[in-house]
This record gives sequence, C-alpha cells and structure tokens, in this order.
Amino acid sequence: MTAATLEQLGAEATSCTACVLSKTRTTVVVGSGRRGAPLFVVGEAPGAAEDAAGQPFIGRSGTLLLELVDEVLGLTRSDCYIANVIKCRPPNNRPPSTAEIASCAHYLDDQLALVRSAVVVTVGNTATRAVLETKAGITSLRGSVHSSPRCTMPVVPTYHPAAALRGGPSVVAAMRADLALARPFLDGARAR
Repeated sequence: MTAATLEQLGAEATSCTACVLSKTRTTVVVGSGRRGAPLFVVGEAPGAAEDAAGQPFIGRSGTLLLELVDEVLGLTRSDCYIANVIKCRPPNNRPPSTAEIASCAHYLDDQLALVRSAVVVTVGNTATRAVLETKAGITSLRGSVHSSPRCTMPVVPTYHPAAALRGGPSVVAAMRADLALARPFLDGARAR
C-alpha cells in the first residue's frame, strides 16, 4: 500500500506491528523533513537517543553528519529529509535483520517517492545496501554516484558518521569528498 502523504505514512508506521521490533521500541522514528527537501539522507536505524525523542540522527553521529552537510553542501537540517531503513530501534543497537529491513522497505520506498529530493545520500553499509539493492560493501561503493532500482534520484553512498567518530580524520575527509559528489545535483535543482 502506497501512502499518499508523509503524514499518512507516519500514521501507518506509528501503528505498525509487522516485525518483532514493534514489541521493544519506545517510538517509531519515521523521518524528519519536508516534501521537496533537496537532500534525502538514509541511515540504518534509530539509536537510543532517536528512539527516545522520535527524531532521526539527533545524537553525536547526527551532529557530525549535519555539520559536514552544512560545511560541504551549505545545507541545514531543514534542507534535508532524514530517514532510516528501519523505523524502530533494534535492541542494543544491533544491525537490523533481513526480515526487519523487508518489513520496513515500503515505508522507505514511499518516503523516497513522496519527498522527491535532488539526490540521496546513504550512510553506512545497511542503508547503502538497502537503497542500492546490493551486497557490496560501503568501502567499494563510496566515492561515486549510483543509480538505484528503488528510486529515480542519484545515490551517493558514504561512511556512517559513527565510523567517522571512531575512525578519525581520514574517515571524515572521505565523507567530505563523498558529500561533494552530491553538489552538482543540488546545484542543478537550484537552477530549475
């Protein structure tokens, strides 16, 4: 079933019981942003702070990601639509299972279709693999622009900001370079 609006999608997701995560979540973290936001960011899953607050990417990883988006692309959080592959936090922040990802896939597909951003940035292995429908890892996929069978927008994969927090300056530099690949698509959208 395809949602007609982001509000309808949010209402449907909030009452979802399609997988076991519905039993352990505090909040369904659907996404944040507006229809037509130039940049669509896709992460893996809500963390503890996101589960408590109902907003994606609000912890340390989100702060770093949005600082880099501002620095490299000149965009603020209000210029982005931010969502995760799955909408409920896995216990102990474990990676989501294949079944959990499949249960939430239609929500992300609807978000991508409804928001219609100029470019999609996927952060980390889970988000990149889900959006590109591949088994390849982030290290081999980052550094270039891809097309996806799940959306019409170009996709720019990069490292998850949590990896940058652990990996230091070289990972942050790689993220900056990856984000710069999104600039031509944003510039093209601004010119229209």
